[in-house]
Amino acid sequence: MTVAIVDYGMGNLHSVSKAVERLGYKSLVTGDAREILAANSVILPGVGAFSDAMEHLRETGLDLVVKEAAAGSQPVLGICLGMQLLFSSGEEHGVHEGLDILPGSVVRFAPRDGYKVPHMGWNKLSFRQPESPLLKDLEEGHVYFVHSYHALARQESDLLAVTDYGHPVTAVVGRENVFGMQFHPEKSGELGMKLLGNFLKLTGERA
Repeated sequence: MTVAIVDYGMGNLHSVSKAVERLGYKSLVTGDAREILAANSVILPGVGAFSDAMEHLRETGLDLVVKEAAAGSQPVLGICLGMQLLFSSGEEHGVHEGLDILPGSVVRFAPRDGYKVPHMGWNKLSFRQPESPLLKDLEEGHVYFVHSYHALARQESDLLAVTDYGHPVTAVVGRENVFGMQFHPEKSGELGMKLLGNFLKLTGERA
């Protein structure tokens, strides 16, 4: 079973690839449309600005590839900025269109006494839909966040887990075969790796 990690020039490709392999799956870092669509599941990583990421995806045509994967039966996971790109729009450096796979927008944290931006550190997840396959057999615990922007899901049913940073913050999303995590699971200790493992189980049997 192969997990395609989308290489569009902006992402923590190495750490995600190594985490996938540690969990017993074959990873393939690629920007080739055929390889991505032939894989058993797809991970869209991301580090940096929303606008730059969307520009890179469009220039390479990988925006359409990710949309095609999401519209099919392949499990798709967005990580950090990759999760934000799944939404309709982002407000970093102006308003920019996202992949529009999940309805909603990505906005900057509003100034709030006692809460620094970026949101950085270990925060506890609160499960909204513990029956989700991504959260199956897991207990609420802490994962590691680093972000200045957060997603506002338009549909409550897409929220799988939130964390608290002065207000509920979208942490895990999911709809049918498409999922997202605001944090980097591979850098979030045991719970993070279990969450990534639950996603990979949707891929099928290990390599």
